[in-house]
Amino acid sequence: MADAIPYPEVPVEKLRWRCSPESLPFKSTQEVQACTDVIGQDRALKAIRLGLEMESLGYNIFIVGLVGTGRTTTIKCLLEEIDKTGRIPDDLCFVNNFKDPDQPKCITLPPGKGKVFKKEMEDFIESLKKAIPQIFESEDYQKQRRELVEKHREREKAMVKEFETKAKKEGFTVVQVQVGPFTRPDIVPVVAANPVPLDQLENLVDQGQFPKETFEQLKAKYGQFSGEMEQVLKATRKAEKIIQDELNALDKSAISHLVGEAVGDLKEKYALPKIQAYLDEAKDSILENPSRFQPKAETPQLPIPGLSLPAPVDTFSEYQVNVLVDNSESKGAPVIIETSPTYRNLFGTIERNMDRMGGMWKTEFTKIKSGSFLRANGGYLVLNALDVFIEPGVWIALKRTLRNRSMEMQSFDPFYLFASSALKPEPIEARVKVVMIGDAYIYETLYHMDEDFKKIFKIKADFDSVMNRNEDSQIQYSTFIRKICQDENLLPFDRTGVAAVIEHGVRLAGRQKKLSTEFHRITDVLREANYWAKKDGSAQVTE
Repeated sequence: MADAIPYPEVPVEKLRWRCSPESLPFKSTQEVQACTDVIGQDRALKAIRLGLEMESLGYNIFIVGLVGTGRTTTIKCLLEEIDKTGRIPDDLCFVNNFKDPDQPKCITLPPGKGKVFKKEMEDFIESLKKAIPQIFESEDYQKQRRELVEKHREREKAMVKEFETKAKKEGFTVVQVQVGPFTRPDIVPVVAANPVPLDQLENLVDQGQFPKETFEQLKAKYGQFSGEMEQVLKATRKAEKIIQDELNALDKSAISHLVGEAVGDLKEKYALPKIQAYLDEAKDSILENPSRFQPKAETPQLPIPGLSLPAPVDTFSEYQVNVLVDNSESKGAPVIIETSPTYRNLFGTIERNMDRMGGMWKTEFTKIKSGSFLRANGGYLVLNALDVFIEPGVWIALKRTLRNRSMEMQSFDPFYLFASSALKPEPIEARVKVVMIGDAYIYETLYHMDEDFKKIFKIKADFDSVMNRNEDSQIQYSTFIRKICQDENLLPFDRTGVAAVIEHGVRLAGRQKKLSTEFHRITDVLREANYWAKKDGSAQVTE
């Protein structure tokens, strides 16, 4: 049997490390400056700074570490520093696509200009609603309209009169025949100074009361005149269409100068090509539909007893501007910490309304609502990894958006019967730096099981749960204690109390040359020590 290897005994005094209060260069934490920096995470800080300052595709950050190591606090502090110097992103707006209303257009404007453009478009429409009716009610316009209509009406009357005269010479007259709820013109023979339909004459012929030869002559002439009457009716319908076309042209020419000046004023303020094109389309739309600005006659009530609905009000919604993101009050690059990353909260939605008349779900570009992702566009978005993965649809959409740097607005209502929407808004360019906070298990699982993950989260910031114990780190512990006492109005700690907290940090780390960085556990000890010191009536927390 081999001889047992003798091991030196560990002295009792080395079983526990002691912090000498005399080694601390202060008597109380009131003499110490509160810490302002992150403690014990130098390597993680370097990784985070790298990720935040890299503009290339995929340099988003995944922070791993134990709870309480300062992950969220660290990223908040770093983002606040960057936020102060970051560029304020543009406002995001959606406007109507007059050529294809199902594909609204996205417009970007300098910060604060989105709501200004929205207000100016509202004022533009309001001014037209007042000015255009005045033009249509003017004496000059009404005179032109009457002259135009009378000119064509005289031609119609002349054609009809000529036909009636010709028919009368041949023993026919024009009458109005009821066909269901409508009437139509027809020609009938005149017998004994009275109009008699052909079917009645045929009965009289069968009864021997009317000559058959005369009936046959009338019947042949009826066929001839019926064809001529159809040609006359076709000519009158054509004349009516000409009247309507010329009236539309008159309306368009009457308001074109007014609308052109108003649109020109807007185009001078907004030189962006996309807005210029949008204003041209809006101008064409208004000129093609001038009747919308005329006073509306009262609409008949629904033929349902007891049901009376007010007439729908024309809101001119296609000329509105939907300001999706307003950065007028932003002071720097946006920093959004989304604590509830549901699909709707993160990516927005497209709302729907029930049509009161048709009972159908309807939507339009003004119903597009933004989420925290778009509000963080041009800045930073902080998410909790576990929250992202338990929400349906969020991770897939987040990957797609980060990979393509483009976001498509759409609704996500998997449990809704009519969830689909016909709208397909123009994709929005997305420049968002995403910081995701999770644990090592989630990171390793995604890294090995999801090929896209390693392409869009290229930076891993690993927060250590311990740091080296030395004089500097012990002083950092003291400044941390001072900060907590200051923020939460706790009693000051004397040097013996601070030494006890440092010993507790060593005990949590499990090694005498290390200190724990799980500061949430250290903070709990500080609060409890404060409670018992107050119970004892002490002015300071001591060992």
